[in-house]
Amino acid sequence: MEETAYGLFQRGAALLSEGMVREAAESLERAREMEPDKASIREALARAYYAQGRTTDARAEFSAAACIDPSNDYAHFGLALCLERENRLDEARGHARLAVAMKPENEDYRRALDRIERSGAS
Repeated sequence: MEETAYGLFQRGAALLSEGMVREAAESLERAREMEPDKASIREALARAYYAQGRTTDARAEFSAAACIDPSNDYAHFGLALCLERENRLDEARGHARLAVAMKPENEDYRRALDRIERSGAS
């Protein structure tokens, strides 16, 4: 039976929720190859990369997800976290502010923005 991008995405998302991030990334990479313009696939793959500590790869995927769907609040949040890890605080702040503006009720977004703003970068 031929695998579909959706099936690979579903499997990858399930593996990610179970904490099996390497296996999730493998499934999601295959889904991305089939459907490179799907923001949901790119975001899930970014989450898997981030969980593995692959910040540069995660940043690239979060960035792609945000470009495909600029209203993806989680992509902006993830991008902010990656940029913060890379000490690119001015860029991180901008994405964190966007995430908070899109979902002001999200406490994780607010905490990240507060932490980045307290870092002292202008």
